[in-house]
Amino acid sequence: MKRLVINLDRSPERLAHMSREFARIGIGFERVAGIDGKQHPDLMLQPQHAIHATRPLSGSEIACLHSHRACWTIIAQDEAPYGAVFEDDMVFSSKAGALLGDTSWVPADADVVKLETFFSRTVIQRKRTPAGHGFSMFRLRKGHPGAGGYLLSRRTARDFLEATAQANIAVDDLIFNPIMSAGKTIYQLVPALCAQDQFVDGRLASLLDQERDAARTASGLMARQRKPMAVRISREAGRTARWIADFCRFRQRIIVPLDPVEASD
Repeated sequence: MKRLVINLDRSPERLAHMSREFARIGIGFERVAGIDGKQHPDLMLQPQHAIHATRPLSGSEIACLHSHRACWTIIAQDEAPYGAVFEDDMVFSSKAGALLGDTSWVPADADVVKLETFFSRTVIQRKRTPAGHGFSMFRLRKGHPGAGGYLLSRRTARDFLEATAQANIAVDDLIFNPIMSAGKTIYQLVPALCAQDQFVDGRLASLLDQERDAARTASGLMARQRKPMAVRISREAGRTARWIADFCRFRQRIIVPLDPVEASD
């Protein structure tokens, strides 16, 4: 199985970080040169279909999508049934090497396995599939942000390449929003195998978040307005109704924890 790391040419310190991380877990990786939105302002001129997008994508988001597409192309052309994709600011569990060395633990019906946690609440099916080494897999039933670490099947890589022939959706929305990826079997690894450094050590800020927030601030989208009381009451009632529905469908709400980064004795 190929383990691919997306890294911009202007971010050698992030490549050094990932080299240390993979050395720590005792396994190798391949670098994939990321598409730099700052070097390609023409990306904003690319036609964007509004089939799934709720807003036009920023140049950095389009560049991120193309960077992931470069990895999907490699996986689609490889002989292995799965490939792993990582962004260059990830921190791994001390056990990550044991799972990334092969794919024998991946369920036969899996199209994607999310290895990362974004520490935001999501919904998973209660049925558990053991993955070994203290990890389990659960069907993902609600969007879970982030595309920093995941396994992708060769067939699904081909499908995603076809679906994104024209930019129309952010990477994590495409992969980890069950509404957008309808028909795909998406698993969440629990506890997570990795997380962005910003959540662990705080040394590497998310470049995509920085550039996306700057664009949203410039457009006025970051300005928050307090919702009317009736709207807030309706929203809370909706949350309660969804919780009851999830419980009846044997689903549970969860903030996916990160497996310990340091090995325990």
